[in-house]
Amino acid sequence: MKLEQTADGSFTLYVPELDEHYHSVKGALTESQHIFIDMGLKHSTVTEPRILEIGLGTGLNCFLTLMTAEETQRKAHYTGIERFPLDIETISQLDYPSIIGKGHEEDYLAIHQAPWQEDAVLSPWFTLHKIEGDFTHYTFNKGYDIIYFDAFAPEKQPEMWEQSLFDSLYHVLNEGGILTTYCAKGVVRRMLQAAGFVVERLAGPPGGKREILRATKPISE
Repeated sequence: MKLEQTADGSFTLYVPELDEHYHSVKGALTESQHIFIDMGLKHSTVTEPRILEIGLGTGLNCFLTLMTAEETQRKAHYTGIERFPLDIETISQLDYPSIIGKGHEEDYLAIHQAPWQEDAVLSPWFTLHKIEGDFTHYTFNKGYDIIYFDAFAPEKQPEMWEQSLFDSLYHVLNEGGILTTYCAKGVVRRMLQAAGFVVERLAGPPGGKREILRATKPISE
């Protein structure tokens, strides 16, 4: 695992075994903020959203969600599943609070120090439930409003991008719920549509990918 600085000054991790980065080298913070917060969380009209993240990773998406929940005073319940949790030394090197959340250093550490498999109230506006497990073999409860799909790229981890998995995510999402992902490949868009989602191509983050996807579960008439 190698620490690398991205184009917007924030850091990411490079995994030599997969030849893959945890975030875009064109801007880790910029990518997460645009795809998951602006196009996901802020697009949802649910008063107290229940969020599911596939690939908790560095905790950047979770951290940004926590800060947004506190800034807007909009309660969020956040579930993140991760098969290979990072150690606290690696987490500390990323140093996200100094770049994007001064005064929130304890919050960022609390995300990673929170117990697994149980709710942890990190603030009056944010509750975290971490699952240490394999997404491809895990059965989630129903009732999510937003899904952040942030697994490694399909060509690196194809087992994370299969039709049956998108079908199951559609099943656990509330009507009107949304799923956002950085991957705009045609094969992914078609799998989301086959699961039942209405899929939009949206502009990608500034300086980054040209397009991203947002998928919405229709509301029954």
